[in-house]
Amino acid sequence: MDDDGRKETWDEFRDLVNMKPAELEKWLASEQSRSVGQREDGGESTGHASGRRIVAILRAKKGDLSDDDYRHMRKVVGYVRRHLAQRPDGDVRDTRWRYSLMNWGHDPLA
Repeated sequence: MDDDGRKETWDEFRDLVNMKPAELEKWLASEQSRSVGQREDGGESTGHASGRRIVAILRAKKGDLSDDDYRHMRKVVGYVRRHLAQRPDGDVRDTRWRYSLMNWGHDPLA
């Protein structure tokens, strides 16, 4: 990924990931977090694993991020945008939709 692509990815990721690392870690430890998402082989959900990776990215120095980290950041941006476009009607406070987004580092109520 070239420097322009990295800058664009960084900016979009930072705009959409609105949870701080400690806040996201606390969320990932909750039962609500573990209750949503697609699981491979009955283990950890894709979103939950992504959340752990997001915490590591947020805690890393920008200059230490790899191309693989930037690819994951693009994946996060795409997921959050698609999921936001599917917002259900009504109060979303205690919904699987919100919980799934929070696993990806975005709290739509923040």
